[in-house]
Amino acid sequence: MCFGLPLFASCVRASLRVMSGEEAHQKSMADSAWLEELQLPQVLISERVRSLHATIEQEWDYLRRSACQTAAGRALWNHVIRDPLAAVLAGESYLRSLYEKMRQDRLSNAREVSGVILAVRTLWFDSRIEAAINSFGDRGAHQVVLLGAGMDARAYRLSCLKESVVFEVDFPELLQIKVSLLKEMMASSKDQQIVMIAKSLVRVAADLREGDWIEELQKRGFVPTRNTVWVLEGILYYLSHLHAMQVLEVIAANCNLTHTVLLADFMNKSSVSLSNSTFHFYSDWPDHLLPTLGYCHVKLSQLGDPDAHFGLLHDPQNLFNKLRSLPRSMETHPEDGTPCRRLYLVEASGGPSQDS
Repeated sequence: MCFGLPLFASCVRASLRVMSGEEAHQKSMADSAWLEELQLPQVLISERVRSLHATIEQEWDYLRRSACQTAAGRALWNHVIRDPLAAVLAGESYLRSLYEKMRQDRLSNAREVSGVILAVRTLWFDSRIEAAINSFGDRGAHQVVLLGAGMDARAYRLSCLKESVVFEVDFPELLQIKVSLLKEMMASSKDQQIVMIAKSLVRVAADLREGDWIEELQKRGFVPTRNTVWVLEGILYYLSHLHAMQVLEVIAANCNLTHTVLLADFMNKSSVSLSNSTFHFYSDWPDHLLPTLGYCHVKLSQLGDPDAHFGLLHDPQNLFNKLRSLPRSMETHPEDGTPCRRLYLVEASGGPSQDS
C-alpha cells in the first residue's frame, strides 16, 4: 500500500464483505452522495488561484506537494474533519484525483476507503492537541508549534486554540503561497466569514533540515520557557535519521525548561521500505526511543485503537485492525507473508519536575 502518503490507504483494495439489510441501505444512501459530481468552490477555479496551484505543480518537489495531498484528504472527509479552507489549499487536481479513488472504493465495497487513514490521523491529532492544552491547566500561557505545517488550517478551525499562540514552521515558498491562497478565499467568501480562531498565528520560514530552525522560531516570538505543544504530523519520515533525531532532541531539551507535549506519527521500517527515495526515518519502537531522549511519559496508539478509530474503522477484517492483532515484533503477516507496515501515533510529555 502507499503507506507514506497522507492518503496511503488509497492503494489498498480488499475483498467484499456481506452486509446486513440496514447496513446496505445506509451504504446505498452514502454512495449516492459519492457518485454525484465533485463540487468545487468557485474561488478554486479563479484565475489567480489556478495560477498559484500551477506554480505548486511546476516548482514544488514531492515533499512540498504532499501538503496539498493532505489538504485534499481533509476537504473530502469534511463530514468528520470540517475544514472549510482545505479545498482551496489542496487545489483542483488533488481533489479530483482523491475523489475518483474514493468513488471507486465505494463502488467496489473496499474495506478501507481512500483517505480514511488521513481522516483518522487528523482527528487523532485534533483530539490530542485539545487534551494537551487542557493538561496545562492553570500553569500559565501556552503555545502550539506545528512543524512542517504545510497546508494545515487548525488555527482557523479548532476552538481549543482560542487562547493559544500558534506557530507554523515550513519552507518560505510554501508559506507564501499558502497565505496567498487564504487571502483569495477570504476575499471571495460571501456566504460565511472566515476568521482565525487561535489567539494569534505566527508563520516561521525555516527548513527543519537546517540547524537554525529553532533560532528562527525564537526570533519570531517563541518562548522556550512557556508551556508548549509540538505537533509533528506527517513529517518525521521525510527527514533523514540524523535530522529527525536532531528535531526530537531539540524538542526534548524543552522538557528541562517547561511542561512539554510532543505529538507525532512514526512509520516502522517496513513502511519506509516502500520508497527508496522519499521516506527515510523510521522507528519500530518509538515508545522505547523517546524516553531515552528525555520524555517522561509516552503513549503509543495504532490505527484502529480505541483512541484512533473515530467510528471510521468498523470492519474487523480491514487492514489496520488485522495489524493491531499481531505482535509489533512480527515483520510479516502470517496469512499472506506481506510486510507489516504500521503507522504509530505517539504522545510524549515531560517537564522540569518530570511530573507531567
